[in-house]
Amino acid sequence: MKKLLSIVLLAFLYVNADAQSDSNMGIIPVPVSVKKGNGTFKLDKTVVLVSNDQKNAKSADLLNAFITRHGGFALRTVKAAGANERAIILNSEGAEKLPAEGYTIAITPKNITITGKDAGLFYGVQSVIQLMPEKRNNEILISTAEINDYPRFKYRGMHLDVSRHFFPVAFVKKYIDLLAQYKINNFHWHLTDDQGWRIEIKKYPKLTTIGASRNGTIIGHHPGVNTDGEEYKGFYTQNEVKEVVAYAAARFINVVPEIELPGHASAAIAAYPELSCFPDRDTFVDAKTPWSGSRKGKQVQQTWGVFDDVFVPSENTFKFLENVFDEVIALFPSKYIHVGGDECPKEYWKQSEFCQNLMKKLNLKDEHELQSYFIQRMEKYINSKGRRIIGWDEILEGGLAPDATVMSWRGTQGGIAAAQQNHDVIMTPGGPVGLYFDHKQSNSADEPTNIGGLAPYSLAYAYDPMPKELNADQQKYVIGVQANLWTEYIQSTEKVEYMVLPRMYALAEIAWSPVARKDFKNFSEERLPLHLARLDQTNTNYWVPTPLGLDQKVINGEDFNITLKEPVPGSKIYYTFDLTRPSELAELYTKPIKIKVAKGQKQVLKTIVVTKSGKSSVVTETILNNGNPDVKTK
Repeated sequence: MKKLLSIVLLAFLYVNADAQSDSNMGIIPVPVSVKKGNGTFKLDKTVVLVSNDQKNAKSADLLNAFITRHGGFALRTVKAAGANERAIILNSEGAEKLPAEGYTIAITPKNITITGKDAGLFYGVQSVIQLMPEKRNNEILISTAEINDYPRFKYRGMHLDVSRHFFPVAFVKKYIDLLAQYKINNFHWHLTDDQGWRIEIKKYPKLTTIGASRNGTIIGHHPGVNTDGEEYKGFYTQNEVKEVVAYAAARFINVVPEIELPGHASAAIAAYPELSCFPDRDTFVDAKTPWSGSRKGKQVQQTWGVFDDVFVPSENTFKFLENVFDEVIALFPSKYIHVGGDECPKEYWKQSEFCQNLMKKLNLKDEHELQSYFIQRMEKYINSKGRRIIGWDEILEGGLAPDATVMSWRGTQGGIAAAQQNHDVIMTPGGPVGLYFDHKQSNSADEPTNIGGLAPYSLAYAYDPMPKELNADQQKYVIGVQANLWTEYIQSTEKVEYMVLPRMYALAEIAWSPVARKDFKNFSEERLPLHLARLDQTNTNYWVPTPLGLDQKVINGEDFNITLKEPVPGSKIYYTFDLTRPSELAELYTKPIKIKVAKGQKQVLKTIVVTKSGKSSVVTETILNNGNPDVKTK
């Protein structure tokens, strides 16, 4: 037992030492400036918490709750500190001179003063929480410093698809908490798609009695081997939506709802077939009675992909969508309403006599312009309610709606084109940029089922959301950046966390911090380990990084001296050379690995990291090669 206690204590000391020695004081995203001093502020139960503005009460409660959990004592809250009292001061005076959402932190031996207003003060508190080391001898010693900070982009977003798989309100709140801790201020809630309609619309109850339920889900990667045959359902009531929106607002997060149109509409069409554009139902386009054609009773999609189901651009459909958005707008105070617009199928429009006649009537040259007409009709209505639309970059096709904001997801070109047309842009590309968090995090066979693609957190960290192709005037239209989590292959809350963390930390830094302050070595080797060590003490899942020091798949040479470092303080590295899978029964790494490889031979080093809580990394394989002709070096 004494040995175990010693190991635990050493782990805490390691965390403490790194937190105080790091030049950025462990803060993610890295602040605009950090100037460390030579002294320390001693936080113990004699310190008072000064908060003389009722608007700061929530931030004061947040900070005090953290100190209570991690220090074992609560601070006495006062309106002013006594002459000899040490204090943490929440200050809003002069904050109006700071940039929007900005804050400063001044740490002296006597006081910690956090200056900011509303979101700025909240973010300042989050930074103080991050820089605070663990308690030693009933006190917490914090290095003196001056921190000045404000965001690079005003829109910093994280997306969650709840249509493919549904997640309960309690988890959505936890997700929002994660965003708030890292200064992400927009939660993009993808509520409708082909596989499920997840928000209650009182005027159209069948959207949830029918559209929120599918009869099965495919097994395995698309196209899958079969469906499981089990009913899958779930939706949020309007009261639950209000609860989530209020919870997010208290954490200075705006919730952007997405209602997909005109494609990705299978769930809505299953509930109300008269909205569809099936070629055999043209005579029912504007009928007041429900359509009873051959496709009536179509089910919500059980598999993934893009389907031909699409809304018919009829007055009946537009009235339906206007009524839906009336209820959505009443629930969400967001300036932005997301209307999707991506991957819109055109085949049924091409086959529809109604659509072809409508195109002639409106003098539209093709179905892309029909899509633009559809989007612009809805934009005009949403604008009339005082809101603005966001759409995926396909809304550029056929002509961009006048006041639309574009989310550039198919690479960066859509965002560049929109900014050049003086439209606001949110950069959210997948592919080689790494902002699609449903992609795998390594090439290891251990990665769970995923949609494909490779997006390690290093890829997202390397991305600069500001396209170099834009001139200074055009760059002002790039208002932010977002990462997306599509959940075709993410069935559980634990897997959501695994796919998001630690990649979300990289997103936070590219969204908030100046490019000049980015430092991947400091991020990955100094600050990220501290955050993961704290995360490891909670009930939150995450992807455990592989050992630091193994960046190459093949290392050439004869005499090898391999130095590794655990990516999470307190974790252990195990390794093998006998081609077996390493586990806690394998060799424990305690010192640099020295091995000699004979000429023309190779050795395969396999490693695994196991954290204090028992979480494991994927297995890495590194070939130590001394001229073996079978080894590919590229």
